[in-house]
Amino acid sequence: MAAGRRNSLELIKRAAWPAVALLIIANFLGYAIVGSNGILSWGDYRRQKEQKLVELASLQQEHVRLAHRARLLDPRSADPDLADELVRKDLGLVRPDEVVIDIPQ
Repeated sequence: MAAGRRNSLELIKRAAWPAVALLIIANFLGYAIVGSNGILSWGDYRRQKEQKLVELASLQQEHVRLAHRARLLDPRSADPDLADELVRKDLGLVRPDEVVIDIPQ
């Protein structure tokens, strides 16, 4: 009976390291397939990329608009109409004979 236990104990000891190695490999394979950066998340990355490209195009349009407005406000050659509009809007300066029509942009 002692020999049977000894053989089974030796068998468990010999199988332990390969079993641990298989578990580690299975863990890495699982993450490679279904992990946050795995194969199955590629479709989600493509969808996110498309959304970010749309957002980038919108931001580029806004950048162009703001750059144009900044050129109009250049102190060396400011557009008088835009400067007057901003001063009146920010400071609330309106003459008594004027009518203010607010147009949302």
